[in-house]
Amino acid sequence: MAVPDRCKEAWESFWRETAVRDYDASLSVKSHLALFEPFVDGSKPVVDLGCGSCATTRFLAERFARAAGVDLSRVVVEHARRADPSGTAEFRQLNAAEPEQVRALHAELGDADVHLRAVIHQSEPAARPAIAAAVATPAGRRGRAFIVEALAVAKTVIADAVRDAGGPPPKIARVFAHGLTPAETEDETVPELLQETGLSALASARADLVMTECRADGSSRTGLPTQWLVAGR
Repeated sequence: MAVPDRCKEAWESFWRETAVRDYDASLSVKSHLALFEPFVDGSKPVVDLGCGSCATTRFLAERFARAAGVDLSRVVVEHARRADPSGTAEFRQLNAAEPEQVRALHAELGDADVHLRAVIHQSEPAARPAIAAAVATPAGRRGRAFIVEALAVAKTVIADAVRDAGGPPPKIARVFAHGLTPAETEDETVPELLQETGLSALASARADLVMTECRADGSSRTGLPTQWLVAGR
């Protein structure tokens, strides 16, 4: 299915004003990878679906045979390539809601492990089944998927940050300024979508996703309540 032009432009405009991702690998991906590693051996490629500005993809590239970061936004893909001059990973523009593009990626890479962080909960409801399928298709029969998505309660955490006396953290403010809508899924949505694609949950738990953003008074980093799942066939 086609992603609405409004959604595409919202992400393009967001990334034109955002130099780096709202977290770094040492705060979030490193701990998440420890949960994923028992299910993978690093011999297959890994697809970082909705890669953003490349911090996660480059981190994964150190641990997998090949790392491909894909994103809807042309702006962020260009940024990611500039930020990775040594070519540690590869980056390309891809609409995860377009099955033909996803199938072409699988045809090129073969079965791959897949990383998906904070994509479904910010997607248009009509696009969510296709994005779940975009996890299952690259994984094929042998790949494993690691999915991290915001819990419904994260919406309250974000709202509290927005109402902070000092105002919202800058990156959270930009999310809303560009018309993006985080934490707009129910907790059961993601597991159900994955199950409909034929993937089974191999492990799951809840954990805070630690952001680089601190509260306005500098007292603490913002932690976003998330669920993580490892899935495969």
